[in-house]
Amino acid sequence: MTSDPINPSFSIRVPETDDMEREICDHCGFVNYDNPKIVVGSVATWEDRILLCRRAIDPRDGYWTLPAGYLEHNESPEAGARREAWEEARARLRIEQLLATYSITRISQVQLIYRAKLKTAEIAAGIESREVHLFRWEAIPWDQIAFPSVIWALEHFRETMSQSDFPPRSRSDTDENAAK
Repeated sequence: MTSDPINPSFSIRVPETDDMEREICDHCGFVNYDNPKIVVGSVATWEDRILLCRRAIDPRDGYWTLPAGYLEHNESPEAGARREAWEEARARLRIEQLLATYSITRISQVQLIYRAKLKTAEIAAGIESREVHLFRWEAIPWDQIAFPSVIWALEHFRETMSQSDFPPRSRSDTDENAAK
């Protein structure tokens, strides 16, 4: 004898133990929490040059970015930043410290960006990158940067590059001066 599987159906309402509207299963009461995504990445350097990756995927295909991406389950942010550098640029990193946290509220994203050193200058494009390059500051293609948070991270890196210890910077897309 077989039974029909339950067709899930969700409605938006406030759970008894909450004060915000959530998706709740109409059959069992399961609350489907839809929380922000965490992005991890790095401003990674080799001597006086900064690693950038030209994206081979949307959004912003063809534009330059830092090696960064979504944190995986059961992964520390530092391990995620190292993994993303390997996946996108075949780069091996030594994480120095947290450079900044960015809140991108319009897409429900929190970004943790680290300051890091490359263990070797050997880099190569990974599957999500068209090309990778080590740029001197004055050669960074500013008009081809993929996202505002990449510019923020590069500026925060420049601000702290002579410091061995500093408080992490922060910024939000809701800051009055966030738009350039």
